[in-house]
Amino acid sequence: MTRRTTSHGGRRTQAERDAITVEIGYALCSAAFAAAVVFGAVAGPALLFDLPDTAETLLPRTGVVLAPVLFVARVVSVLVRFRSADQPSQPGRTSPDS
Repeated sequence: MTRRTTSHGGRRTQAERDAITVEIGYALCSAAFAAAVVFGAVAGPALLFDLPDTAETLLPRTGVVLAPVLFVARVVSVLVRFRSADQPSQPGRTSPDS
């Protein structure tokens, strides 16, 4: 049986595992939403309006490139922020005013 440990050497509690699961879900959902909005904003005009051939080709391709880049950037930024929020600035202290 493999034991997973936290940064302080103990096992993760159920609350910690639940918090990680929720944060991963939030990161994925918010990233998917942001990517869809960016794709729609960039490629939408080409799909809705009669534009010159260059624009009708370039806009959807740009959206297809930007959407996954934004998706990955959003997931990474949310998870890095979550990970760094768990670590106290001064180990052993319980509140920032201590």
